Amino acid sequence: MPAYLRPTSQSEALAALAQGRLTVLAGGTDYYPARVGRPIDDDILDISAIPGLRGIRDGGDHWRIGATTTWSELAEAALPPCFDGLKAAAHEVGGVQIQNAGTLGGNLCNASPAADGVPPLLALDARIEIADAAGSKNMALADFILGNRKTALQPGQLLTAVLVPKPAHAARSHFLKLGAREYLVVSIAMVAATLELEAGQVRAARIAVGACSPVAQRLPLAEAVLAGKPCDAHLGGSVRAEHMAALAPIDDVRASGEYRMEAALTLVRRVLNHLGAHA
Repeated sequence: MPAYLRPTSQSEALAALAQGRLTVLAGGTDYYPARVGRPIDDDILDISAIPGLRGIRDGGDHWRIGATTTWSELAEAALPPCFDGLKAAAHEVGGVQIQNAGTLGGNLCNASPAADGVPPLLALDARIEIADAAGSKNMALADFILGNRKTALQPGQLLTAVLVPKPAHAARSHFLKLGAREYLVVSIAMVAATLELEAGQVRAARIAVGACSPVAQRLPLAEAVLAGKPCDAHLGGSVRAEHMAALAPIDDVRASGEYRMEAALTLVRRVLNHLGAHA
């Protein structure tokens, strides 16, 4: 019979991981649907009962979001406007039942190219906290997700939190997602952006696009062209097709690569125009 462990502390979980390969489970909203119709024979480490892995805390120069914080908890949290994009994404992860059970850490570790949490966190310049029996470290989210369903997690390691640095200037963010319908759908394209503003101008811009590459991508060319621009309802017009060069969309059953590229550009412009209009 496969083992099922449900530790109540992080140290207990890490000790179990150090003993052998276990499948880490939090909300299970990706794990169980992928195994419909066949027996579950994995040895499971259910981390949902560890209090220290849940919740959002102010860490002084950053916010710390525990790995097992659910999408519903994130959507309802009192957070500054720079989190508006991440909260908008939280409202579009599956349906309400999935939002109540699914976790931020699980979304990142599943590493789908269409993971809703990745673009807004990239736009927040987020880092990932990883622990093992020897201690903890953190790395940029951009270095954590390596490809389709691939992350930098090594055996014995556990993703424990997402760290979001506080911006140097007043900041706002926004998120838009395109799919065949509004909810319970895999994205055709999605875009998140965070703008840091000062005296009506863009001091810094971070734009990320998901579902248009094996890993969600920042758009450094578009970010560079926005620096110093007046922040108004026409801000998106500064971004052109050549600024989307970081993307590599594919053809699949949901859309062609060409359509995805056009959709991504349109979403980028809409996100930026929204942020400019509400600055």
